[in-house]
Amino acid sequence: MERIYLVTGAAGFLGGTVCRQLIERGDRVRAFVLPNDPAIKFIPKEAEIVEGNLCDTQSLEKFFTVPQNTVTTVLHIASIVTVDPDFSQKVMDVNLGGTENIIDKCLEHKECEKLVYCSSTGAIPERRKGTAIREVNYFDDSKVMGCYSQSKAAATQAVLDAVKKRGLNACIVHPSGILGPEDYATGETTSTLIKIIKGDMPVGINGSFNLCDVRDLARGTVLAADKGRKGECYILANDEVSFRDFSKLVCEESGCKPVKTFLPLKIADILGKVIEKKAKRQGKKPLMTSFSVYNLARNNTFDSSKARRELGYTTRSYRETIHDEIAWLKAEGKI
Repeated sequence: MERIYLVTGAAGFLGGTVCRQLIERGDRVRAFVLPNDPAIKFIPKEAEIVEGNLCDTQSLEKFFTVPQNTVTTVLHIASIVTVDPDFSQKVMDVNLGGTENIIDKCLEHKECEKLVYCSSTGAIPERRKGTAIREVNYFDDSKVMGCYSQSKAAATQAVLDAVKKRGLNACIVHPSGILGPEDYATGETTSTLIKIIKGDMPVGINGSFNLCDVRDLARGTVLAADKGRKGECYILANDEVSFRDFSKLVCEESGCKPVKTFLPLKIADILGKVIEKKAKRQGKKPLMTSFSVYNLARNNTFDSSKARRELGYTTRSYRETIHDEIAWLKAEGKI
């Protein structure tokens, strides 16, 4: 039987890379994208494109319907990513409601053999500093910070509930932060990297984050489709890196001037709250928020040993990723 990989979020940073990797190894891919999404042009031409919306079950039915003697594997990567911690009904409708619709379709279509749900490390409750964060088997959206993480926690639990109660064959991956080449939408991390290179970030923050090369996250997601066990979760992360060390690597690889000043976290938090309030009054997007400071202050040490052991997941060095992303940004004329 022929297999088709059904990929949601295919016009996004991770989803697009997943599509490219599947096609490179000879697999057939059907890509689900929003109608008139300008990023469609970045999806490999070999992929079949279906336009639709996670909240529109009719478009999902078209996405799931395949010819006879065909089986499918679903890689559900699409979501709304936001750094605004406040509740958003739209984020919940897409990230939770859309995932529930995907679950229903997987169960309705008997040719669907497996679902890989792309969650987030943010869905996992934080542990105290100095303790590595590992996979959990129950997700409580009240135990995590911010609407995005809460929506992903609720959606992850919905997948696990469907495995236990409805017989769904699914596993879950939890990517950490993302960086690397081919970020056509210029996400938060790429935007930060560009600001450092252009000298538009004179001040940093004495915090840390956990970032993975998009190519490694995509490979880990595909490996989960190949090898991931039913009902299991897999953290796809890297080593924790300080903002200071990350900035130093960017400067070494690009030749830009280094960021000289790094604010202590407590001062950055106070400043973030002030900037947030001012931006809200002016109806503008704040340059820094208390939530972004929290993400730099929190425990960002994640244990990916289960994914390494069971899936064969690997990560490349920060230096290699930054080197490749800078080369891509130069080739694209972004720096």
